[in-house]
Amino acid sequence: MSKDSREHILEVSLFLFLQKSFKAVTMKEIVERTGLSKGAFYHYFESKEQVFEEVIHHYYKGLFVQKFSAFSHDSLKAFCEDYLKDIDEKFFAVRKIGLSYQEAWNLNHYLLIFDAISILPSFRKLHEENVREQIKAWKKIVSIARKNGEITATLPDEQVAQMFVYLSDGFGMNFILKNDISNMQKFRKELRKLSIGFCNLLKP
Repeated sequence: MSKDSREHILEVSLFLFLQKSFKAVTMKEIVERTGLSKGAFYHYFESKEQVFEEVIHHYYKGLFVQKFSAFSHDSLKAFCEDYLKDIDEKFFAVRKIGLSYQEAWNLNHYLLIFDAISILPSFRKLHEENVREQIKAWKKIVSIARKNGEITATLPDEQVAQMFVYLSDGFGMNFILKNDISNMQKFRKELRKLSIGFCNLLKP
């Protein structure tokens, strides 16, 4: 099986898991939807759990793991702009999977993560490690911003970093619950406005 065929299996499986849920999707259904023979399919994946684990890790890293080292560290403002741009690009990239099947970005993308937390023990560790890395990255830029005068608030760097991380997480979840997540232009505009507002609070 070629690399393209393997990626095809992951994309089809992701779509099915998003459409339904891990429990509702059957291995037979996945194989049939890929259009591959059982022999070709089972050469790479022996169970639905194995497919799901690879799908979720690939999906999670593509959407939630950010390369903070590539962001500008010249200022907090520049860092935030790169951060928001990266979020925009990630959401668009994952949403294209749905669009290719005439399926809009919706709450199911987050329900998939909740499925992973309950089904895959390794996933919770992956998520916790990612959160720690996010806070570490934000602490670094917060320290730089404090030195160059962008931040004068007396809150500890750790707390400021946590607030940046949880601000975007909470905002994104609220946007989804309001069923507005398909409006990425609005999402991007409001998240940027909220981030700028928070930055202003840090320099009273």
